Amino acid sequence: MKSVPVKVVAEGAGDGADRKLNLLGLDRAALEGFFAELGEKPFRASQLLKWIHARRVTDFAAMTDLSKSLRNKLEAVAEVRVPEAVVDQRSVDGTRKWLLRLDGANAVETVLIPEKGRDTLCVSSQVGCALECSFCSTGVQGFNRNLTTAEIVGQLWYVDRMLAEEEPGRQVTNVVFMGMGEPLLNFKSVMPAAELMKDDHAYGLSKRRVTLSTSGVIPYLYKMAETTDISLAVSLHAPNDALRDELVPINRKHPIAELLKACRHYIADKPHRRITWEYVMLDGVNDSDEHARELAALLGDIPSKVNLIPFNPFPGTQYQRSSDERIGKFSAILSRAGLVSTTRKTRGDDIDGACGQLVGKVQDRTRRRLRREAQAQA
Repeated sequence: MKSVPVKVVAEGAGDGADRKLNLLGLDRAALEGFFAELGEKPFRASQLLKWIHARRVTDFAAMTDLSKSLRNKLEAVAEVRVPEAVVDQRSVDGTRKWLLRLDGANAVETVLIPEKGRDTLCVSSQVGCALECSFCSTGVQGFNRNLTTAEIVGQLWYVDRMLAEEEPGRQVTNVVFMGMGEPLLNFKSVMPAAELMKDDHAYGLSKRRVTLSTSGVIPYLYKMAETTDISLAVSLHAPNDALRDELVPINRKHPIAELLKACRHYIADKPHRRITWEYVMLDGVNDSDEHARELAALLGDIPSKVNLIPFNPFPGTQYQRSSDERIGKFSAILSRAGLVSTTRKTRGDDIDGACGQLVGKVQDRTRRRLRREAQAQA
């Protein structure tokens, strides 16, 4: 068991000062290592997971099944530091978006999508996004840093607490890593967060109810297959390399053939599992009948579901949304080819909470926005 230091400089603390260890971000294995350093038994990890995540208790003094001496130890070296919301917006369709404060001037957005019998939470994994997909507002904002595991799980912790306070017994039923950022470029924080979400003593979500959406970072896709069995969604958006190079620039490094190979590997020996392919519908760009036929041929031998996403506009974009009629024809071609195809209902666009619209508040380290502004003025 790898030991965990009981005092650390918190990632993203901003001022570099020593801070107590935030236990919100430790999964079971890390907590067991932490308690071993304190000279405590491994079962303490389960107790603490229940208090922090299932009961949402942050005060060690209130954790009554822990001895007073242990509570004093915890108070001396650790804390449970939870997010703070600076904006809480509600859409007319019931979607809800929070802006959660991080260090300094940074903040990220998390979105709750309520549906009959389920509440899906879209969580962020980075402040901004290190990629630059041309149709995504988050990518335009630039990139500052990765979120810590505590900052990722904290989004779920915060929303579960809000739901329970407003409607006792209600809680998040599904989590999707589809918010700000590319999750696989923050692998070391995202994987423990997913484990906490699945842990029976924390949130108890099944592997099918936790989904990671990636643009296709191939080395980490293989590493993910060795680490977890959560559901996988892939931001494809084009049926050929030439077009995907334009829409999803990471394709220039990891082309479609490599991506499909890694995806086949991920679901190999996993009965009844399939890949969800996300395909944003851009008018006159990737939505023709020929594109649909090309996509059907590309995915024909992979257990798949294609999720067609009507484009959600944002200021300064060059793209327009495909018409409902065009999306319907595209979907019909996929269905005739034997692919399961669904069209995502646009939710929360009146509060900029829909797919591709999340922007948060980012201290951009890439100078991406400045470059765009200069190009626009040229």
